[in-house]
Amino acid sequence: MVYQKQILLETRGHRHLHDVTADVARIVHDSGVRTGTAHVFNVGSTGALGAIEYEPGLLEDLPDLLDKLIPPGRDYGHEQAWHDGNGHSHLQATLLGPSLTVPVADRKPVLGTWQQIFHLECDIKPRRRTIVVTVSGE
Repeated sequence: MVYQKQILLETRGHRHLHDVTADVARIVHDSGVRTGTAHVFNVGSTGALGAIEYEPGLLEDLPDLLDKLIPPGRDYGHEQAWHDGNGHSHLQATLLGPSLTVPVADRKPVLGTWQQIFHLECDIKPRRRTIVVTVSGE
């Protein structure tokens, strides 16, 4: 069985994190899949997904780390081609990745007690994001 739904997000721009765990859990439950996987995918090249303990310290630490590794404002090749100020956004999103696959058991995503699924906006401006959740299994 395969079941697919979308989550729509409005972001505030660069560094905005959003907890999508409850949305993914609802979609998994509604799918009727008892055992399988949930694949969560961000549509777009400047947003990322992952799993983290969704708490205030880490909500600052993760974007801080990315801005240190791939700082905004540098003269990236993307800037030279497009002059749109978001070269770092593409690189940060690529580093984290656009998707996450989570096991499903008993119609629930299998996550640790302190583990939540997040979306991180890496672009410099607010965006409307579509996250596609595909649940497969039996």
